[in-house]
Amino acid sequence: MNSESTQLQQAQVAAILGPDLGPFETLISHLMSSSNEQRSQAELLFNLCKQTDPDALSLKLAHLLQFSQILEARAMSAILLRKQLTRDDTYLWPRLTPSTQSSLKSILLACIQIDQPKSISKKLCDTISELASGILPDNGWPELLPFMFQCVSSDSPRLQESAFLIFAQLSQYIGDSLTPHIKHLHAVFLQCLTSSTANSDVRIAALNAVINFIQCLSSSTDRDRFQDLLPAMMRTLTEALNSGQEATAQEALELLIELAGTEPRFLRRQLVDVVGAMLQIAEAESLEEGTRHLAVEFVITLAEARERAPGMMRKLPQFISRLFAILMKMLLDIEDDPAWHTAETEDEDAGETSNYSVGQECLDRLSISLGGNTIVPVASEQLPAYLAAAEWQKRHAALIALAQIAEGCVKVMTKNLEQVVAMVLNSFQDQHPRVRWAAINAIGQLSTDLGPDLQTQYHQRVLPALAAAMDDFHNPRVQAHAASAVLNFSENCTSDILTPYLDGIVSKLLVLLQNGKQMVQEGALTALASVADSSQEHFQKYYDAVMPYLKAILVNATDKSNRMLRAKSMECISLVGMAVGKEKFRDDAKQVMEVLMSLQVSQMETDDPTTSYMLQAWARLCKCLGQDFLPYMQFVMPPLLQSASLKPDVTITSADSDNDIDDSDDESMETITLGDKRIGIKTSVLEEKATACNMLCCYADELKEGFFPWIDQVAGTLVPLLKFYFHEEVRKAAVSAMPELLRSAKLAIEKGQSQGRDASYLKFLTDSIIPALVEALHKEPDTEICASMLDSLNECLQISGMLLNESQVKSVVDEIKQVITASSSRKRERAERAKAEDFDAEEGELIKEENEQEEEVFDQVGEILGTLIKTFKASFLPFFDELSSYLTPMWGRDKTPEERRIAICIFDDVAEQCREAALKYYETYLPFLLEACNDDNPDVRQAAVYGLGVCAEFGGSVFKPLVGEALSRLNAVVQHPNALQQDNVMAYDNAVSALGKICQFHRDNIDAAQVVPAWLNCLPIKGDLIEAKVVHDQLCSMVERSDGDLLGPNNQYLPKIVAVFAEVLCAGKDLATEQTAGRMKNLLKQLQQTLPSALAATFSALQPQQQLALQSILSS
Repeated sequence: MNSESTQLQQAQVAAILGPDLGPFETLISHLMSSSNEQRSQAELLFNLCKQTDPDALSLKLAHLLQFSQILEARAMSAILLRKQLTRDDTYLWPRLTPSTQSSLKSILLACIQIDQPKSISKKLCDTISELASGILPDNGWPELLPFMFQCVSSDSPRLQESAFLIFAQLSQYIGDSLTPHIKHLHAVFLQCLTSSTANSDVRIAALNAVINFIQCLSSSTDRDRFQDLLPAMMRTLTEALNSGQEATAQEALELLIELAGTEPRFLRRQLVDVVGAMLQIAEAESLEEGTRHLAVEFVITLAEARERAPGMMRKLPQFISRLFAILMKMLLDIEDDPAWHTAETEDEDAGETSNYSVGQECLDRLSISLGGNTIVPVASEQLPAYLAAAEWQKRHAALIALAQIAEGCVKVMTKNLEQVVAMVLNSFQDQHPRVRWAAINAIGQLSTDLGPDLQTQYHQRVLPALAAAMDDFHNPRVQAHAASAVLNFSENCTSDILTPYLDGIVSKLLVLLQNGKQMVQEGALTALASVADSSQEHFQKYYDAVMPYLKAILVNATDKSNRMLRAKSMECISLVGMAVGKEKFRDDAKQVMEVLMSLQVSQMETDDPTTSYMLQAWARLCKCLGQDFLPYMQFVMPPLLQSASLKPDVTITSADSDNDIDDSDDESMETITLGDKRIGIKTSVLEEKATACNMLCCYADELKEGFFPWIDQVAGTLVPLLKFYFHEEVRKAAVSAMPELLRSAKLAIEKGQSQGRDASYLKFLTDSIIPALVEALHKEPDTEICASMLDSLNECLQISGMLLNESQVKSVVDEIKQVITASSSRKRERAERAKAEDFDAEEGELIKEENEQEEEVFDQVGEILGTLIKTFKASFLPFFDELSSYLTPMWGRDKTPEERRIAICIFDDVAEQCREAALKYYETYLPFLLEACNDDNPDVRQAAVYGLGVCAEFGGSVFKPLVGEALSRLNAVVQHPNALQQDNVMAYDNAVSALGKICQFHRDNIDAAQVVPAWLNCLPIKGDLIEAKVVHDQLCSMVERSDGDLLGPNNQYLPKIVAVFAEVLCAGKDLATEQTAGRMKNLLKQLQQTLPSALAATFSALQPQQQLALQSILSS
């Protein structure tokens, strides 16, 4: 910057901060200017003033706030002051002199006492709260609280309201500083809420302060001191309603909803009164819809507050029934609008009102939060009357309700499937098309929620009904919806169920494809795609009839109005291609790809659905064609990378601002509130991004080393997306792609297709992927994605873990400690929840499901440690020692079988991979292992007996003293009466293998003449195919060296040995390696020469099939 402009700026700053107020007022008005240039110039000067003389700037702002005649300038000063006093990078307070600090505090309190318009006094309260939250905890504003208590008890409603506003904010920011005043605050709140003279604004402000204060109290004893305020808090609401002040009532309702969500148990003792009052509001037809919807929202919020008050709402069945009836009535608010029938697209919802949509959404939420045992009895009581009613709206409502409650009532509805299906299918014949539409809609939804049970048990009733509905040519909406329901049905359906119906369904869908109505054609395309996907190779016989129609649509549907139709034809063609396979599809695939390439280079509008469909179609074509797809990658990748790199389209406003994000009903925007910010995100952008990331993962997975040229760009795009918190699907796709990228690089280097790059490139890639994955895991909020990240990390370590240095391994181990700790604390929280007063069986089920997700996390931890032990062997042991305090508790009897199994497997891996180096752990872990051999859980038993085999093999003299006990433990597993049942056979096979190891490595310490024949008697083993090969190989070796204990006196066990060989050889490659099988055949031939009579005697005892097999071996 040249010196002239610097001098000019310095002069401007001097003028702004000088004695004349004019320049400063001009600066403030420019900061509010709508001209970007003027505003940014003003911001630059404002920041210079702040650096030059923060004291003068702050005092000028305060002066303007106090004396300016221009309202906007006063408001802007309050906002700017608050910004300077916020504790972030621009925090000014510590830079001000004590005298400026003191002046600011007194000016702020003086301003509160001046009569101000509401908008300004609210901003002023914000500024005071902001400053107080920074300095009050260190006693930096001792006069503030006395001043506020004085305001509250003054007779000025304005001062009372301001004080309560500040109390509310301080409770949020620094509640601990207010807790010492709990008694005084209680008295103040009570006095205001019960006063007959307080005006409604003051009462709402007090209600806001009470609710914020209750939420900041950490002890339930403290919260309970405010129980006696609840009736007065509710009266604020009822009196506002009785005096016709619905806007005030709605504010009160919103505050109470917040309380219901965060502190539901506060309401528990007076639950009946509170919920009763809310339902009365919801039932009052004289009130505004908005008010009634909020009352419903309150009750639903309580039902959803499961983590904080599990089971509480289920204790009020009479209310659930009333609420259900209210929601059913809301569904009746629907008109038979002609626009619905003539609509061009399926998403036209003409005639549906806001009542109808709220009713729909709330039924769904209610059933998910309370579950089937509570909701299904209520529905069974209320729906039949609706279904039998004369008004179509009632019949329609019953079917819509059934579809809405299915997701939350899966278990109970699956038990009563017959009733449910009959109810819906009867309505397929209803005389009103909208009722028929609702019946089809219900079947579609139930196919998704209650599948595959519904498909397995009722296909013979449902599919013909849907086929008949496709003939309703007078009502295209009904036809199109029937096609969509075929999609839902077949998505959850096996090909053997679907195949018998294919002739009928495919021919009907082909008729619909030629229909003039675009919506019907789209429905038919989606259904065909899904049917092909579910029936796979069975679809081949329809291919020649269907493909010409699909290609015709792809080529001819070029108008803007047909964009979706063309997009759906791409989807359908690619799914049909995948179903029938490369040979059948190859020629058409070429033509289709030509069309896609020409489309790709044409200019498409940003909202064109074709883009996203095309990304997916390309990926399916790749899956179908495999390596033949490589030449097309240069066309596919650039736009795909572009879509994967899309920036989220984010709008940020203040959470309490009145100008909500424009048109908050906009389907394509999703809003989330974080602290005091409301963030709006354009969902279509996120969905396209997620699709693209998923497709990148598909290509890497399918093309393996062929994907090598794209690895750098894809890694550059996806690694940062491991922490993309706006959209789960984007993160999941990025997570899944990590091992695929490493695998692709490794294969390309091994096969010499890596464009001249060597192993150092794999090291470079590993260094950029594994640490990023570990860091993302550390911050991941979602348990399910945590499990996927661990799974992905394990795969990465298997591919290139050996390239990690010590500090990278340490970071993985540290993260594992963190994962174990976090998982254990989540389990502890759930155990706490189970102690709640209203905890019931439904909640128990839920907790069980949540804990199963934790098992998945522990499972992956075990897998990762196994991989690290296999990779680094004994050099990993120092880390294993570090982890032992985390792993030892997992052996405890109080832990789940899965955790015990994982702990045992980790020790098994250490013993097997580290051999002598692991002997030092035997003393600690073997007692656990021996005890676990007789655990109730077969998976735990399997891991334990396998471990004994490993210790017998590598334990040498350390294992010797335990041989006797090991034998008796193994014997108990082998001799158990149910040992060979399906659940137990893996434990049995591993116990037999361990017995074999003891026979092999500790023959001197056992009664061999008894133990070896007992072991032989257990053979062959057929469950665990890995152990079977080991054990049968060992048997072979023993026979080859004529093991006396095995053959027995006078070769008396020879017949058993021959029988085992015969059974093993008859089983093909399952029970022995080719090498072992060859050795067995040679042994049999030797026996034929040396002991022909013994062999002949053995023969007669074999099964006919085995006799034949042996004859052919011996004669070859």
